[in-house]
Amino acid sequence: MKPTKAEAEAWRKKLVDDAEQKILDLTDSDKFKEYLDTLAKFHQYSSRNISLIYSQDPTASEVAGYKKWKTDFNRQVKKGAKSIRIAAPIIKKLTPEEQKRLNTTDERGIVGYRYIPVFDIKQTTGERVLNVTDFVKEHLAEHKNVTALFNEFKDYLNKNTNLKVSEKPLAELEGAKGYFVPKTNEIVIGEDEPDSALKLKTLYHEYAHSQLHGLTSEFKNRPREYQETQAEAVAYVAMQNIGVDTSDYSLGYVATWAKDKDLIHSALSEIQKISNKTIEMTDILTNKLGLQEELQETNKMPIEKLNSQFISLNTGLKDLESKNALSLIKLEQAKKAGNQDLAAKINQEIKDSQDSKNKLTSSLTAIKAEISKRTQQNLNEFTKQNPEIKQPTPEPEPSMKR
Repeated sequence: MKPTKAEAEAWRKKLVDDAEQKILDLTDSDKFKEYLDTLAKFHQYSSRNISLIYSQDPTASEVAGYKKWKTDFNRQVKKGAKSIRIAAPIIKKLTPEEQKRLNTTDERGIVGYRYIPVFDIKQTTGERVLNVTDFVKEHLAEHKNVTALFNEFKDYLNKNTNLKVSEKPLAELEGAKGYFVPKTNEIVIGEDEPDSALKLKTLYHEYAHSQLHGLTSEFKNRPREYQETQAEAVAYVAMQNIGVDTSDYSLGYVATWAKDKDLIHSALSEIQKISNKTIEMTDILTNKLGLQEELQETNKMPIEKLNSQFISLNTGLKDLESKNALSLIKLEQAKKAGNQDLAAKINQEIKDSQDSKNKLTSSLTAIKAEISKRTQQNLNEFTKQNPEIKQPTPEPEPSMKR
């Protein structure tokens, strides 16, 4: 029997309320780590959907709809699997009444959300699915590569941001591994730290401070413990993303601020935003350093790996295009509202996203060409081995009259 409108509304409310309660339960380091693990896996999702996924299955690692698993990944959802519900925006042409209610003159906009079913990869069977960490982990296990990423990230911040990143002997840092100075927008890292992973994590940590707790940040006056937890959370997510072991991280005791629903949502939203920014920069730099699988070496990959990588990158491109479409809507709204700062910020996000899109498109083109070449080679080989199979006579090329 189809549920009534009131029953459907009650179900949706319970879904959100349960997610809210799970977030409010983040009162110890282990639970907080579980949430951040979810954030690292699903950084492309909204904070609303990360909370929903975490509340329903903290161990989820990759989610997709029933049809997408089947058509895009050649995997089948197991019989009886219980779905995870996430919020999908409803975008449609706005009526004059809706434009007035939403205070916009845009023809199209988000008018609400519907909760759609998705399934985690462990609820499916079929072909193996690759993700970006498959192409980074083994490379970053080497000391020299973590050091190279640290140096590349430091140089990137010095050349492309208003931050000044330098290094000093640990003996001059009074027991610290690094620090951030808001007044001068300067980050200092201990140059003789022997653990390269700890050195990189410290740079991520101080970068997070610069973005979250600088002079113009709304969180600049929060208690030190709150700020440290936020910065360490961003570092944790960034290191998880590149596959470096984070099991011994100490994230502090968050109970002092995790009991306030509005405060923790604000804090987690900021963590997500800066984590996403850090992950995007890191992905660009690891690609530049060759720490991700070199696309120029696609001729050495098994065809199964090529196919899986093509599907994975194609899915990432579609997700990026959806995100861009929403950003364009937000940009128009910011312009019409006269919020130039927000418009400039969204513009920069769109530009960065376009750079990522160009890289993905280039990667997809290279892989598609290699798959096409392999397919033709296999066809030629099959033809040689089976000469009795008659091949179609090619049509003559039409002549061009001048």
